[in-house]
Amino acid sequence: MPSTLNATLPVPDMPVVEKHAAVEKHAAVEKQAAVEKQAAVEKQAAVEKQEYRDAMARLGSAVNIITTDGPGGRAGFTASAVCSVTDSPPTLLVCLNRSASVYPVFKENQVLCVNTLADCHESLSNLFGGKTPTEQRFEAAEWERLATGSPILTDALVSFDCKVTQITSVGTHDILFCEAVALRRNDDSHGLVYFDRRYHPLMRQIAC
Repeated sequence: MPSTLNATLPVPDMPVVEKHAAVEKHAAVEKQAAVEKQAAVEKQAAVEKQEYRDAMARLGSAVNIITTDGPGGRAGFTASAVCSVTDSPPTLLVCLNRSASVYPVFKENQVLCVNTLADCHESLSNLFGGKTPTEQRFEAAEWERLATGSPILTDALVSFDCKVTQITSVGTHDILFCEAVALRRNDDSHGLVYFDRRYHPLMRQIAC
C-alpha cells in the first residue's frame, strides 16, 4: 500500500479579489521603491546653480554676436553658447534665453547670422551683451548682408548666415538649430575667447 505521508495535498485557489489585491499591493510596493530610488539618485546628482555656473566658466569658448533682421525687426546679442551640429547639412546651434528682450524678434524672423568675433571686438561684445539700445549697438560697427538679410559683421573672424530649421526648448532656453546658407571668412584676423569670465586673444599660427 503506497504511503500518503509525502503526498501533495491540493491547495485551493486564492479568491480572485484577494489575488488582485495582492498584485496591486506588490505593484504599489515596487512603484514606491522606484520613486525612492529615483529621489536618492536625484539628491546625489543635484548640482547647485552657482556651482554649475562657476564650473562652466572654466569652459573656454569663442565669442559671437548673433544678429537677425526681418519682419520682426533687427536685433543682436552676444553669445558663447554656439557649436557645430553636423556638416550634412551644415548646421550649428545657438542657445537663446526665452526671457531675453531680443527673443521675440529671433522667433519671428527665423533667420540669423553667427558672427564670430576677432580679438579687436572686445568692446563690441560688451556692447551687444549689455542694455544698449539696438540702433546704438549696430552703429558701433560696419555691417553687410548675404543670403538671409541678417547683418554680417564686415571684419568678423567668420560669419555663418543661417535659416532656423528647428527649435527645442530646454529649461529657460531655446536651442535654435540653424542651417548655414552662406559663409564669409576673414583669415587675416586673430580670435577672441572667453575663459574664466575674461576675454583672451587667440593668436593664429602663421605658416612658415
